Amino acid sequence: MNWTAIAAIYRFEMARFFRTLMQSFLSPVLSTSLYFVVFGAAIGSRIDEVEGVSYGAFIVPGLIMLSVMTQAISNASFGIYFPKFIGTVYELLSAPINFLEITLGYVGAAATKALFIGVVILGTSSLFVDLIIAHPGAMLAFLVLTCLSFALLGFIIGIWASNFEQLQLVPMMVITPLVFLGGSFYSISMLPPFWQNVTLFNPVVYLISGFRWSFFGMADVPVGMSLLAIGGFTLGCVAVIAWIFKTGWRIRS
Repeated sequence: MNWTAIAAIYRFEMARFFRTLMQSFLSPVLSTSLYFVVFGAAIGSRIDEVEGVSYGAFIVPGLIMLSVMTQAISNASFGIYFPKFIGTVYELLSAPINFLEITLGYVGAAATKALFIGVVILGTSSLFVDLIIAHPGAMLAFLVLTCLSFALLGFIIGIWASNFEQLQLVPMMVITPLVFLGGSFYSISMLPPFWQNVTLFNPVVYLISGFRWSFFGMADVPVGMSLLAIGGFTLGCVAVIAWIFKTGWRIRS
């Protein structure tokens, strides 16, 4: 394993993040505050508790997941797309490093950025509501796994994209709707039985449910299924990336 190459790619990507650190910090703080103001005023005044948890605290895991998923995808997709756009990706392909090392550098940096955003949102949320994390180890594990898996997905999107518009297509048109419809701001037990069954086909439900369990000890689906879902998704993304580098799809052409 060429750790020097991995570290070089990682540092290069993180340098771009630190150049806009203030913007990266202020954006999640403002958006989280806005969510609490809007949802607290519009919905929180009508719903005091959800399964024994105050509504303000209940939406915190969903807020974190929403931001972490979109940030991980956006950072990873832009990170690999830009070298492909300006042609420097060929320097990576000709260097004595394999696909795993390239992926670790870009995905590791994107996951770190998303993890930073998640921690900032968690800290901001604690200013609005009282948070007690029932399973802090599980919370951190779910957060890290989500950052890694969606950074892998973003890496795939960055290779697939042919222009800058396509980079935003999946996060805006697919991921964000799935998060909003995946129980991020409500429990799926509040839905009619038919829609509960339909919602279970949404893969994001399992991630949010497992993450919420780590906070409050309550889940819409079994925690084991949540771990299987995120583990299977991660392995699937790794397999796709391996195939991309093996065939050169969208990289060498």
